[in-house]
Amino acid sequence: MLSTLVSRAATALLLGSSTVHALTVDITSSSSIKDTAATIAYDMMTFYKGNQSGGIIGVLPGPPPDPPTGYYWWESGAMWGTLIDYWHYTGDSSYNDVTAKGIQAQVGEDLDMMPRNWSQSMGNDDQGFWGMTAMSAAETNFQNPPAGSPGWLALAQAVFNTQARRPDDLCGGGLRWQVYPYLTGYDYKNSIANGCFFNIAARLARYTDNHTYYEHAETTWDWIRNVGYMNADYHVYDGGHIQHNCTDINKVEFSYNIAVWLLGAANMYNYTNGSTIWEERVNLLLNSTFNTFFPDDIAYEVACEPKLTCTTDMYSFKAYLTRWLAATSMVAPFTRDRILPKLKTSAVAAAKQCSGGANGRMCGVSWSKGEVWDGTQGVGQQMAAMSALFVNLLPLQYVAPPLTNATGGTSEGNPDAGSHSVANPEALKPPTGGDRAGAGIVTTLVLVGATAMFGWMSL
Repeated sequence: MLSTLVSRAATALLLGSSTVHALTVDITSSSSIKDTAATIAYDMMTFYKGNQSGGIIGVLPGPPPDPPTGYYWWESGAMWGTLIDYWHYTGDSSYNDVTAKGIQAQVGEDLDMMPRNWSQSMGNDDQGFWGMTAMSAAETNFQNPPAGSPGWLALAQAVFNTQARRPDDLCGGGLRWQVYPYLTGYDYKNSIANGCFFNIAARLARYTDNHTYYEHAETTWDWIRNVGYMNADYHVYDGGHIQHNCTDINKVEFSYNIAVWLLGAANMYNYTNGSTIWEERVNLLLNSTFNTFFPDDIAYEVACEPKLTCTTDMYSFKAYLTRWLAATSMVAPFTRDRILPKLKTSAVAAAKQCSGGANGRMCGVSWSKGEVWDGTQGVGQQMAAMSALFVNLLPLQYVAPPLTNATGGTSEGNPDAGSHSVANPEALKPPTGGDRAGAGIVTTLVLVGATAMFGWMSL
């Protein structure tokens, strides 16, 4: 393993020399995929300052506007989840220690992935992404946390337990976008917050063989279908407001919205030992995913990629799309022959787009443009291209499917995790006027920006 890591590091450093050229990959070669993914990972981690003086362990610089190019807290959790999968597919453990320390630094005072430092922008989806990262760590037997710290499984259970008591009767149920009532967006119920919860519940059901998790996932599935966020053709829309009984549906479609539901449904299929109901649902979601997000068989962020109107968050969405498609093919193997060709063409295109920046190999988001770099760069673009590449190791070598308690999973769980969290967010003391203004700026910018760019799609 040491010689492999030295080789990978040497490749990344050589590619970081004064020679400027786009990345190339032989998609039929495991070593080529690993070397190219290692280079992209190396460049991605140059954005992380948490291990430097003045940085925050586990968190990327941000949130915007400090600096303007900064990142929201949730994307840091998403990045660690991507690096866990990177290690799992490639065997390269170069970033395992920084990943483990980064996650542990953000578990929060109540061990529920809700650190109070980020309460001014805490969404259920934000917490959910960190929960899904913990779930991935459990499913891959990622290196255990230090003694006395909660296990990865326990952290995923804590996220589930805190969120399971948050749905109310408005709009017939469902989680709100934001956790705390003083945050702009608390009146919005959306697909990603509920999709993260559904995803975690389904994976916990499979991992622990506890039917209670399945029941929560099933209830959440029924809700999104009944409220209309997932229509008859399995298009997944963004959300709606409680003052309109969630009928003012914003019909913008993002790839991570449908992908999070697809992987959850695939785990429900697996947990039920091949239920025909869940098989049909997986197939219909897969049809919609391919029809919407894979023109010319290349992953495409249809809501923002055409005119590059993506926000910082959106640049990362194809990372989750490709990773969750690959995971779907493992827990619902009947999808494998449909998924792998799309991942292959996307990876070749993604590598070609890694042709910009000062080093000549920073990745853009516009994979369908070939080697003509689109001028964008950042953690999201690196994460997406790296994910598109390493998942293509699936047809070339053995990659273990997600583990369970019964198949070798060893992560320590705690069914009562999250019990110290505040049960009723409305009971929390509101922030000061300055804090409330800060929180409003963060979430209002997101809402206003989304309305300006994507609101027309709800018409």
